[in-house]
Amino acid sequence: MAGFSPSNVDSLIPAAMTEAAGEWLGSLDPTQQGQALYGFHTSDRLNWHYVPRRRPGLPLKAMSEDQRRGIWRLFAIVLSDRGLAKARGVIEVEGILGALTDRPDFRDPANYALAIFGLPSADEPWSWRFEGHHLSLTFTIVPGVGVAATPSFFGSNPATVPSGHRQAGAELLVQERKLGFGLLHDLNDVQKRSAVIATRSLGDIVTGPGRETSLSCVQGLALREMSEAQRRIAMQLVGAFIGHLRPELAALEELKIRESGVEAIHFAWAGSLKPGSPHYFRLHGPSLLIEYDNTQNAANHVHTVWHNPANGFGNDMLKEHYARSAHD
Repeated sequence: MAGFSPSNVDSLIPAAMTEAAGEWLGSLDPTQQGQALYGFHTSDRLNWHYVPRRRPGLPLKAMSEDQRRGIWRLFAIVLSDRGLAKARGVIEVEGILGALTDRPDFRDPANYALAIFGLPSADEPWSWRFEGHHLSLTFTIVPGVGVAATPSFFGSNPATVPSGHRQAGAELLVQERKLGFGLLHDLNDVQKRSAVIATRSLGDIVTGPGRETSLSCVQGLALREMSEAQRRIAMQLVGAFIGHLRPELAALEELKIRESGVEAIHFAWAGSLKPGSPHYFRLHGPSLLIEYDNTQNAANHVHTVWHNPANGFGNDMLKEHYARSAHD
């Protein structure tokens, strides 16, 4: 994929995804295609979740090894090395959870599915989602307009693998935790009084499935009220969430966030001010909403989500596409 840059990413990455998704669909038999392919305008396109459940798409356990490799080739077009490692890590932690709970049939690393909405095309919008327990990655491709990468969810249970397991101490979402606490602890007492919105954790992410736009008002401490050094930490924290995208896509997302006004982003915290007890934080601005929650299982169970409030599921891009089409 050499040759990508922020100036040409909107044309090259969609074309590469269209080709890779088309090749993957072509490798499926008719029964598999019936499980994998949906209409673009079906409600299933918006039906994302992060709990164990039956979900749209063809699961890994129903694929050949070649077909599984085809999925990771699609991932490599849009995910960074860190993003690929995080996605693989979520699936690996699911196997660890199965061993810890003695329920490998329920906590199944092969129960992650790829669904494609609309035929991959250079002319019409289409989308794909890879999803299973604690992982939901949605990409919407709008030809001539761009690629939307939200909603995007990563979770981990256990957040830190407990002693007694061969991977004891491993922590999948460590960067997000460290930067969140790092920003909190860099605030002075006055700033903390603005940032802390509740003494107890909120219990989970607020903007879950079907509630993507439920946080309409910002809370907490505005980045305009932070020092330059604190704003740098805040943007590093943003980078921990959008950095699962390949660098060219992440750079475009950061540009949109900055153009909307970094100073208008608010940092909000709820719950314990120290690791090890339930806590929650978010960064919320005009084109950004990220949430981190670690409440369940004695604060060893993390949920994280990233939204673009205006462009979830590519809504803004789709409006532009259909407006253009109406004038053609």
